Amino acid sequence: MNGRTMWLLGAGLLCLAGAVFAAGTKRFAETNKVGVNPNPVRLMRPAIAPLSAMAQLGKEIFYDASLSSSGALSCASCHSPDHAYGPPNDGPVMLGGATLLRQGARAVPSLTYLERHPNFSIGPDKGDDDNIIDLAQMAAIGQQAARTTKTAGGTGASTNIVPQGGLFWDGRADTLQDQALFPLLDPNEMDGGSAEIVADKLRRAPYTNRFVELFGGGVLRNQRLLIAEAMFAVARYQVEEPSFHPYTSKYDYWLEGKARLSESELRGLQAFNDPDKANCAGCHTSAPTRDGLPPLFTDHQYEALGAPRNAALANNRDPNYFDLGVCGPQRTDISEQTQYCGMFLTPTLRNTATRHAFFHNGVFHSLEQVLDFYNFRDTNPEKVFAHAADGTVLKYDDLSPKYHANVDVTDPPFDRHPGGKPAMTEQDEADIIAFLKTLTDGYKVEN
Repeated sequence: MNGRTMWLLGAGLLCLAGAVFAAGTKRFAETNKVGVNPNPVRLMRPAIAPLSAMAQLGKEIFYDASLSSSGALSCASCHSPDHAYGPPNDGPVMLGGATLLRQGARAVPSLTYLERHPNFSIGPDKGDDDNIIDLAQMAAIGQQAARTTKTAGGTGASTNIVPQGGLFWDGRADTLQDQALFPLLDPNEMDGGSAEIVADKLRRAPYTNRFVELFGGGVLRNQRLLIAEAMFAVARYQVEEPSFHPYTSKYDYWLEGKARLSESELRGLQAFNDPDKANCAGCHTSAPTRDGLPPLFTDHQYEALGAPRNAALANNRDPNYFDLGVCGPQRTDISEQTQYCGMFLTPTLRNTATRHAFFHNGVFHSLEQVLDFYNFRDTNPEKVFAHAADGTVLKYDDLSPKYHANVDVTDPPFDRHPGGKPAMTEQDEADIIAFLKTLTDGYKVEN
């Protein structure tokens, strides 16, 4: 049995497990009134240990605002520990630069739950090491492959040839250290300037002696090595610090049989997993893995959803500007694979109820708005998109018309048509939001 066959078999078993899990939650919601999971599982959480010397150095760098041109912006400014390492403000994007007046290009994602995030790739095959296909080759295959519908508990996710993995909304970084370097040098974010400027600040930082203790005095004379080790230290901090991946939500404890879900939360879980309703679990997987790892609520794949244009973003004042996700403008290595233009990474839904900006452009500011978009995008687009002066609905207005064919119109609930019945009722939406709130970390289990 070759690697590809083993991978597909494993994927099929996982999908079968997801189907059983989804069916079980439906039966449970119908029959169990006390709200305790009748089939608890044992979740395998990351081990907790004191931070290593490397991670302690990374912590100091993570909170060091002096590395920015303004002297007021650190990693923690945009990735606040008090907001699940996401943005602390209500705006669609964060402001940076020397005067803290420049808009970031996209909404700030959370830094939580990245410890199991795969590297960027295109295509489903991750198991055949003897037949490695590069991005361009796999993307070319994807141009010809028929798209499989993704449903909660279904098998579509195992056969689609799509981008997956990577960090940022476009997957352009594979490692946490690379992810840390981008905003440090971005003129719209920390605006650290050149590598020379950043290295000089690291040499004069209060924690400089930690570099010498860990790497020897020579590291201070090697600019490239100094910055690389600094970013690696930040990555180690994110890996070792438990608050980046605590798995302490009410839902985690419910999975373990230690917490009770309310009737509304249970109905929300059922609708979340129901392909005939929200079908959220088609992309935001809600079942634990076969070996007991907690669900990450993302399949790490990319989707073109056709979200409305956000007029609050300065870049969008130019009617010819479009953020094409994996096709650019920030990512440039697969821009010629136009079948992926408009696709953005599916984020984790853990701690999503603590956010105030949703989707890559921060166009929505509440979970109610997000669910309305999913519910009405195709049946009643006039409810979620802007209108032209003549009253025409500007559907998919944040994507160049030549890429509208890339928008997902097959996966439920996006398989409906104008004037049709929306997938969710108002009560369904309220219940799903109630369930999403159970994904917030810090839940206290009753003794």
